[in-house]
Formats: sequence, C-alpha cells, structure tokens
Amino acid sequence: MSKTSKMTFALFFGNRGFFPGSLMESARAEMAQVLRKRGYDFLMMEASATRYGAVETAAEGRKYANFLRENTGKYDGVILSLPNFGDETGAVTALRDCGTPILVQAYPDDLDKMAPALRRDSFCGKLSVMDVFRQYNLPFTALKPHTVSPSAKRFAEHLDYFARLCRVVKGMRNLAVGAVGARTTPFKTIRFDELALQRHGITVETFDLADIFARMRSVDARGDACKAMARDLKAYSDWRGVPEKAFDALVRLAVVLEKLASDVGLQAIALRCWMELQEQFGVSPCVVLSWMNNRQFPAACEVDVGNAIAMYALSRASDDDAACLDWNNNYADQEDKCILFHCGPVPASMMAGKGKVTDHLITCNVVGKRRGFGCNVGRIRPMPMTFSSMATDAGRVKFYLGEGRFTKDPIPKDFFGCAGVAEIPRLQDVLLHVGREGHRHHVSVTPGHVMEPLKEALEHYLGLEVSVPQNG
Repeated sequence: MSKTSKMTFALFFGNRGFFPGSLMESARAEMAQVLRKRGYDFLMMEASATRYGAVETAAEGRKYANFLRENTGKYDGVILSLPNFGDETGAVTALRDCGTPILVQAYPDDLDKMAPALRRDSFCGKLSVMDVFRQYNLPFTALKPHTVSPSAKRFAEHLDYFARLCRVVKGMRNLAVGAVGARTTPFKTIRFDELALQRHGITVETFDLADIFARMRSVDARGDACKAMARDLKAYSDWRGVPEKAFDALVRLAVVLEKLASDVGLQAIALRCWMELQEQFGVSPCVVLSWMNNRQFPAACEVDVGNAIAMYALSRASDDDAACLDWNNNYADQEDKCILFHCGPVPASMMAGKGKVTDHLITCNVVGKRRGFGCNVGRIRPMPMTFSSMATDAGRVKFYLGEGRFTKDPIPKDFFGCAGVAEIPRLQDVLLHVGREGHRHHVSVTPGHVMEPLKEALEHYLGLEVSVPQNG
C-alpha cells in the first residue's frame, strides 16, 4: 500500500519530409526538458533510428511500434507531438497497438514565421491525425487550445490532465477488489454483478469473515508485524479511553487485511463491518479502514464493492486519498448543501485535525456499550472535492460523477462519526438521479476537481457508462 509511482510517457514525434529537420531536433529537446521539469519520466526512440528521430512513413511507424513493444509495461501513456503537419499513416501504424492513452499535441505557428521554409502547419496536421485515428477506432485525447507549445503554461495543465487520465486507465485495467465478508442481509442497496465487472477487467475476490477471524486469532501479537502496526495505529489517531483488548483486536485486523491484500494482489477492499466484529471482538473496523484509505488503498465499509471501485478510480484521478460516505442529512433548508457522513473510515488526510477513536454509538443500541470501539470521530476539512459512485445494472457498469466542495459550515457537536457539510451545485438533481438510476446510498469523494480526466478515462478509454447529473 503506497502512493502512486512516478508517471512515464513514451514520446512520439510526427514529421512530413518537406519540413526542416531542425523542427524535430528542437522539439525532442524541448519536450524532454519540459517533462523533466514537471517531474515525469519519459521514453524516446533514438534520434538515429529514423530520419530526425521522428516518424513520417509506415516503415518508420513499424520501427516505433517495435520500440514500444520492447518497452511494454514501462510507460503509462504516449504523447504524440506534431512539430509540423506529421504523417497520419506513420502515426497510426506506430500507435494502433500501443495499449495506452494517447495525447495529441500540436505546435503553434508564429505569425512572423509563415514562409514555406518556416511554417509548421501542425494546426491542420492535428485534425488529420485525429481523423485517421477515428477511422481506425484508436482512442486519443485532444485538449484545448488546439495548438500549444510544450513550454507554455497551458501544456503543463494538459500534462496534469493526461497524467490523471492515464493513472485511471492503467489502474482500472485488471483491477482486483476484495469483498471481505458476505453482504449484510438488509443491505440490498449494495448488491452488484460480478460478471458485469469481469467483462470490464475488474475481478472480485471473496473472503469469508470466519477465515478473517481465524487469522486474527492466530496472529503473533509479539511479532514484528503486530509491533509495527501498533506503532502506526497509535500515532494515527487518539486512542485515549480505548480498552487494550479492543486496540489489540484492531491491530490484528489491520495486520490480517494488509497481508491479505498483499498476498492476493488486491488494489481495494470492501469489508463487512457489522455486527460480527462487534459481537465477537468488541470492535468496529472504522479506524483500520481510515488508516488504509490514508495510504491511498481504498477500503469501503458495508461490503460496498461498487464504491470501493469508485474510490479507486477517484484516487487514481486525484493521486490522493478517497473516502466512502453516506448521503446522510439535509443541511437545514439549503437545497445545495447536505451532510456527508460515516462512522470513521475517512482518511486522516481529509480530516480537520486528528481523529479520536470511540465506541460505536449506534451499534451499541444492539450489542451494548463498550463493544464497538474503533470509530474514528472527527470532521472533514473544507476543500474542493470530486464525487462518484458505481453500480451494476442489467449487465451494465455505470458511474455518476460530479464536483462540489466541503464547507466550513458547522455540524452539531453531538453529531456522531466523521462528517462534513458538502455544497454541490444542483444537488437536488443529483439526488433525483441517484434514486431514479438505482445508485447506492453511499457516495465516494476525493480532494480536488478531477472529474473531467476521470470521465474521459472511464468513458472514452474503458468503455464504461458515465453520467454527470449536474449537467442536466
């Protein structure tokens, strides 16, 4: 469980033979410099491999395709740079099997360099490349403005957008999610279709709580894994007043879940969080899920696999943590505000101050007091956010997306759990969409406004259904 690694892009340069080679030489140097400055790694075919180190024929396109095959798995996306018009056939030959998103970038012309020996014509060439890619059903990304210099501020924004998109596409392909425990019987709201997910490359691995409990009991409390986990959890939240027995159980649970994720190769989990953990161990797993979420490893409660997947997609887009919350309460009579809440799985990075571990003040009505320690109580900090949820419906996999912000608005002091006031434009339309389309009572959130690259990744590259109810 770790933060996302550095992004690597393969650089492609398109050429037309009657343009000067100096344009290619300067473009290769400029693009490399820009990527280094922005913190990205890159792969670039040797300049000697083709004329000017660019592609202008189908034969050179095949050389570039071989270059990509030799570097399979080493790059997250391709930047197709057009220092001049570029050759469409060479480009499609080179990239039709690249297997990653493609960002098409075209250099702008300078008004004082329009003579035949100096003019680029990339403006027209970009349209031609996009046209031919469409003919070959090869997906690509093109952003505004139509032409932009790699050294321009707008291209830095393009790179940021493209990196977010590439992280989502790479992460969602061959995603493995752990469903830990059976669905709680009353919660038909989180049912899902495994086969529909598998058709999109998302595998769900299931685990019985009985096995998890057996593993927890067999963990060596004096072993290195438990000692390290105890240190991490003690530092993570305020544990004053929590019985040692409950802390020990939560340490064991965290050790077991972390090892399970590592052994099976999971990228997210959804856990059955009540009532067995309360009844058998006297704990609630919220703080453990919070700790996992704070390491950019999505962990949803109530076995909500759909929102574990949505959290994962959001986290890849933001390169930050994510949380699964309830659409929980109106906020007085303000129609574009509501309270989003859960018992405590919100990552510390999204909280306003350190959390405090408490008994579960809701489940105690069933199992009794002091039998649900583990809720990580606090408040969600003010910030812009992107939200999403995923559901399966008659063989379809569908997401909704939107943006809003968590505000500084107060929440009553006796409000239990970890909550924040969310302000979402057209919230009432969003809620109608959630209900009418059969989405969950949960919604996943991540810091920042990253809806657009996430939407393109899910819809354009992964072929999933996406709706934006804020758009009407």
